Amino acid sequence: MIAKQLITDSIIPLKSSDTGAFAISQMEEQRCSHLPIVNGAEFLGLISDAEIVAQQEPEMEVGQYKLSLILAYISENQHLYEVINLFSTLHLTMLPVLNDKNQYLGAIALPTLVEHLGNMAALRNPGGIIVLEVNEKDYTLAEIAHIVESNDAKVLSLYLTSFPDSTKLEITIKINRIDIGPILQTFFRFNYMVKASWSKEDAYSEGLQDRFDALMNYLSI
Repeated sequence: MIAKQLITDSIIPLKSSDTGAFAISQMEEQRCSHLPIVNGAEFLGLISDAEIVAQQEPEMEVGQYKLSLILAYISENQHLYEVINLFSTLHLTMLPVLNDKNQYLGAIALPTLVEHLGNMAALRNPGGIIVLEVNEKDYTLAEIAHIVESNDAKVLSLYLTSFPDSTKLEITIKINRIDIGPILQTFFRFNYMVKASWSKEDAYSEGLQDRFDALMNYLSI
């Protein structure tokens, strides 16, 4: 998935002639802390609610504020992972998307990104979760997939977590089977360290769905 496929249609950018008070009202309506400022197709930067409040001039046009506008944006064809990285690094609630001519196409809202991440991770699919710990040099995706598939199951999603000052990796695997006992036994047989596992659909999947829905509700406040 690329950036332009994540654009949120409901996001309305500011113009430099809009007042600070109008910008704050738009942020409250669109449930975000940042909005892009755009003149025509020209992207001028992101402005935050904190910057507007600090000016103490709510009726002044945002184009007249002495602000350090955040020139954060993503190109339309950049991958979802780059989108995630910018959101995380810059602590944004909104990320503008520009075309190859640096023209503003739209913006990605944080709740939209979270929803797509949930779909990518197969959170709504029934199945089991297995968390493994391996040495970096021993990590082999092909072998892990083979172990799962040899038990008539499929990997729905998989992600890695690394730790500072450690040669260990944590591998979280979502599998399309609730009965993961035989898969666990095979991992044990291949000398894998199984840190955790969840397999009951009623206990795990419903709890995971509840947490996902709670997160989405929080982001919509």
